Amino acid sequence: MYQVIGSEESPYSVKVRSYFRFKGLEHEWLDRSQASELYKRHAKLPLIPLVVTPKDIGLQDSTPIIEKTESAVPDPTVYPNDPVTRFVSDLLEEFGDEWGNKWMFHMRWWKEIDALAVSRRFAARSGGDLETTAASIRERMVPRVWFVGGNEITAPQIEQSLDDTLGHLEPHLGVCSYVLGERPSMADFGLWGQIYNAGRDPTAGTMIANNPNVQAWIERMLSPDVKGDFESWDNLAPTLTPLIKDQVGSLFLPWSVANSVAIENGDDDFTLELKGNTWTQKPQKYHARSLGVLRQKYRAVADNDRLNGILNATACLQYLA
Repeated sequence: MYQVIGSEESPYSVKVRSYFRFKGLEHEWLDRSQASELYKRHAKLPLIPLVVTPKDIGLQDSTPIIEKTESAVPDPTVYPNDPVTRFVSDLLEEFGDEWGNKWMFHMRWWKEIDALAVSRRFAARSGGDLETTAASIRERMVPRVWFVGGNEITAPQIEQSLDDTLGHLEPHLGVCSYVLGERPSMADFGLWGQIYNAGRDPTAGTMIANNPNVQAWIERMLSPDVKGDFESWDNLAPTLTPLIKDQVGSLFLPWSVANSVAIENGDDDFTLELKGNTWTQKPQKYHARSLGVLRQKYRAVADNDRLNGILNATACLQYLA
């Protein structure tokens, strides 16, 4: 069987676990603390999740794990046949993985109510004195919010972005079981991992509780299944276009490009305007590579006029072409 090593607190770990459940692949879910020797033997980077295949091959990084597994076990697929919805799926997965992580990580450690609750939850799993261990965890983790761009200037924007995204997803998930119709796609796994984990914490959890369709989707994605087929873009567009334009085209992609330019120039930080607000942070090195991969995926379908029309209408095309 496959062995999936991760943590319930890691959005990328639960993303991969949800995928393996959907595929019906026999697997063992192992907490990172339970599998130290196996992890040491296979991990090339100090990251979770780590998947060990039945052929004893280690895979890391959630998107490549899913893509490689999908190549080996293509049915039931998470890829729409239509190139338009297929690219939209990849775009929304990238948005979830890279921008959605700001919601989860920043909000988890920014406010005292969340940092206290989360650090105690972490400490309860590790044994020892609860409050001493929790305080040590907060001391280590709270300063790291800078890594996802969290600071006094961006904090209100990150919280607003989560609230706006939930506001777009709520009506959409009222007409679709999943983001692209009646079966899960890469878009679901990328978005869900972040929102599921954010929802376990006080502040974000309260925001999510006000969106019952999103809550139902979160529960569905714990063990997703096929309820039908992917929808056509024409059916998805009325409720999905506002999300892509408001969050992907107006926040995520302009931020992605500015981040990439800052890394290329060797800048210590960068500043830009996002939806009329000043955003400033230190560059995120990993994301420059994932933006390159997303642009590579776009180039493979760049001659699709219908897709280009959608990307142009949602303010995305200028950042991908």
